[in-house]
Amino acid sequence: MDNSKLETAIFAGGCFWCTEAFFTDLKGVDKVVSGYIGGTTKNPTYKEVCSGTTGHAEAIKITYNPDEIAYEDLLEIFFATHDPTTLNRQGADIGTQYRSEVFYTTPEQKIKAENFIKLLEDQKIFDKKIVTKVSEATEFYPAEDYHQDYYALNPNQPYCKAVIEPKLSKLKKNYKSKLKE
Repeated sequence: MDNSKLETAIFAGGCFWCTEAFFTDLKGVDKVVSGYIGGTTKNPTYKEVCSGTTGHAEAIKITYNPDEIAYEDLLEIFFATHDPTTLNRQGADIGTQYRSEVFYTTPEQKIKAENFIKLLEDQKIFDKKIVTKVSEATEFYPAEDYHQDYYALNPNQPYCKAVIEPKLSKLKKNYKSKLKE
């Protein structure tokens, strides 16, 4: 992959084990890293972030080639794979670290994210108001090694079977054309 063309997208949409799994197999995606962003603590640990006191969100940093997959495609999959209408919560995961937030890395991404949310609201895709924040990316801290590629390495873990697998099946069915061979 031509590294000079690569761009970065950062999304927080609940547990990063889930969100990472949705983007890894997309055409044009070079790398997905789980981590923390949006808080005040330098180099936070998982335990610190889970306490809800650091201000960080569990997030994923996606390195992708915009010639192969558009930022809007990433946004579409992000909004299709989590509930952007619940504040500081995704399923049983509750706290500010599980908030829905798009962290833009360029002014163009900010405009695209805001326009995408407006489109979803105008089309009444969700029954409730979208609470996803759009914020400028701050420092992204990669999570501990055992969080990286979590689903791929732990597919039989109960959380993965119950929460990730059903969503991943739906994603593979609905976005088949966007998946790597």
